[in-house]
Amino acid sequence: MTTNRAGRPTLCRCVRELPKVTCFQPEGVSPDVLESVMLTVDELEAIRLADKEGLYQALAAVQMNVSRPTFGRILEAARKKVAEAIVGGKQLCIQGGVVRSLCDSFPTNRPDICVCPACSFELPHLKGEPCRETLCPHCGASLKRKGGCISDLQP
Repeated sequence: MTTNRAGRPTLCRCVRELPKVTCFQPEGVSPDVLESVMLTVDELEAIRLADKEGLYQALAAVQMNVSRPTFGRILEAARKKVAEAIVGGKQLCIQGGVVRSLCDSFPTNRPDICVCPACSFELPHLKGEPCRETLCPHCGASLKRKGGCISDLQP
């Protein structure tokens, strides 16, 4: 989890799959003057669900594990970035975001284990109790779900 706003952590956003192609370049623009626009993986997923799949925002939000207003904000930011790249003749690259490539609602082999990011101590996950609310008995750090969020993805 990362924090965008004071006191509000950005929760994991579910995406069906990570992008196979991560950069698009306009033809006829010199590499010396080529500017880039960065689209996050969750923004790409919002475009896929709303524009490619044609889902209503409420259903798409459920699939991404976010609220409907949050989905709307993600989609709005994504569309602005795509428009900026196309209209401005800029390179569009996809990377980053706080996502999980498979959601809990989809079959997964994600282990039911909480792990300490500081010392790697592992503890069985208790269903209904977030790992982040449990402190490591060895070093006192907040635990994370093993196989959970992928923060700040790099292609």
